[in-house]
Amino acid sequence: MWKILLPATLVSLVSGCATNGPAINPAPVIVDNSCAWAKPIYISKQDKLTDGTADQILAHNLAGAGRCGWKPTSQKK
Repeated sequence: MWKILLPATLVSLVSGCATNGPAINPAPVIVDNSCAWAKPIYISKQDKLTDGTADQILAHNLAGAGRCGWKPTSQKK
């Protein structure tokens, strides 16, 4: 009985480790779709901004101008 069960057990254990070769994961594809939903931030003369907030708005608008082609507007609000 052991002569039959031992080889059958070993075969089932060893076959669980079989692979078809090394696993190769493709590089992730990054899609930037922020131009579809992000818009420039406009401020008015009545807005009270800290220096930090003004810097963040400027950074946001400059990034959008570079990535999405936002253009300055001459509209007064």
